[in-house]
Amino acid sequence: MRTETISLDETDCFSSFFIDYINEKETLKPFYSAFPSVKNFKSAIANRNFPTANREALVEVLQEQYKDLSTDNSVKQNIQSLGDGKTFTIATGHQLNIFTGPLYFIYKIVTVINACKTLKQSYPDYNFVPVYWMASEDHDFEEINHFFLEGKKYEWQTDQNGAVGHFDPSGLKEIAEKLPKGAEFFAEAYSQKTLADAGRAYVNHLFGKEGLVVVDGDHAALKKVFTPIIEEDLFKHNPEKFVSKTSSSLEDLGYKTQITARKINFFYLKNGIRERIEKTDNGFQVVDTGIAFSEKEIRSLIKEHPERFSPNVVLRPLYQETILPNLAYVGGPSEAVYWLQLKEMFDHFKTAFPLLMPRNFGVVIPEAASSKWNKTGLTQSDLFLSTEKAFEKWVKANCDHDISYAEELKSLEELEKSLKQKAGEVDETLIQHIEALHTSFSKRIEKAEKKLVRAEKRLHQDRRKQIESAKEVLFPGGSLQERRDNFLNFYLNDPDFIQKLLKTFDAFDYRMYLLYNS
Repeated sequence: MRTETISLDETDCFSSFFIDYINEKETLKPFYSAFPSVKNFKSAIANRNFPTANREALVEVLQEQYKDLSTDNSVKQNIQSLGDGKTFTIATGHQLNIFTGPLYFIYKIVTVINACKTLKQSYPDYNFVPVYWMASEDHDFEEINHFFLEGKKYEWQTDQNGAVGHFDPSGLKEIAEKLPKGAEFFAEAYSQKTLADAGRAYVNHLFGKEGLVVVDGDHAALKKVFTPIIEEDLFKHNPEKFVSKTSSSLEDLGYKTQITARKINFFYLKNGIRERIEKTDNGFQVVDTGIAFSEKEIRSLIKEHPERFSPNVVLRPLYQETILPNLAYVGGPSEAVYWLQLKEMFDHFKTAFPLLMPRNFGVVIPEAASSKWNKTGLTQSDLFLSTEKAFEKWVKANCDHDISYAEELKSLEELEKSLKQKAGEVDETLIQHIEALHTSFSKRIEKAEKKLVRAEKRLHQDRRKQIESAKEVLFPGGSLQERRDNFLNFYLNDPDFIQKLLKTFDAFDYRMYLLYNS
């Protein structure tokens, strides 16, 4: 797969918050432990003290979760190795989007796998296990119930409620059976009992040979490890205090924060219910239900049924880092910046804050789209311009007429200077009048230039359609391809697609990849 890379700054597709992070802006450094370069993993390894009891609980739960799934030996070995003090994880997390959802889900997993390979080369005395953390407790069904294949939206309708990982996925078999040849493994996966089981099955099919371990945190034995933090959140509300303080500091620097902490950052999870827990005068209640607890009852529930407490977006990262011997979290641009709101909370709970690795970014450029774009004479970075801006750039570079009034505007500036000098010698109050005249004439000239450009554009509509056609393939619906298209758009025509990504992406190269797929 032939590739080119361009800096993320040039794409204009990411927030200044995220760009400042990957550019290691000095003012953001207090909000993370270290930048995710290979050399900085040396100190991350040295500082990651992970309890043996937590390792043992993790291994036992994973062996239980995998007991009915046929796996590659590399997965079994990686699960077993998690009991070893010299084994660490590199993790990514994602919702249980049906049929994997957008393409960047695949990019996330490829990133963690490649990161582990690179780290093993640099630190051969240690083991590194790639982990996919399933967000099985999420209840935002509308975010996961669809995917796009060959321009068509496939959508799952169900009246099930609560944590999506508990859903019965059998209704998805009907969609799976309609897919083109090469995607049969989804039908088999959606024969599993729950959506979480199905996710583990198809991810194992795609990445099991790479040793990827899928973790479902929705388990009583894992939640038991987290009970001290559940109690502290419900009774002392310290997570809200620390996250709010950090968020204010980031906002003072001019950044827009992503998440907001609540006094209680847990949902009640049971039998099709996942609703927020709130403090009341008499104890606690579960929002939008008739469920309520006294203080004594909820303390008993935490001890006897910790699995009924589901962390929200604020505490899920802390939960993850409590049960995984993790060194780095791989996430998208929004994830990376919201983790920056959490470091002070991690410090309070004496939990190592992971290195925050941006996932790989890429645009797959089919041969036909590449050919169309090359004929325009525009550059690869121009791909990220809007259709109108790209077309205007082409028109200005290729039209037979001079449609720029830049020289005229420059002459007007010189004229303004001369007039201001003469006017000032007589009456300095006239200078303001000259400036107003200059502003007025400049606007009129700029308006005239825009009309000229529009007139020239009308002469080249065929070229506009060519640009538009190429961009629709690469930016479907005006969005980055990786945020909309499903991987099956490429995998079905090229079963080696994922292997090519594994060979092409460098987990520590934080640039946009242009992937020429011929």
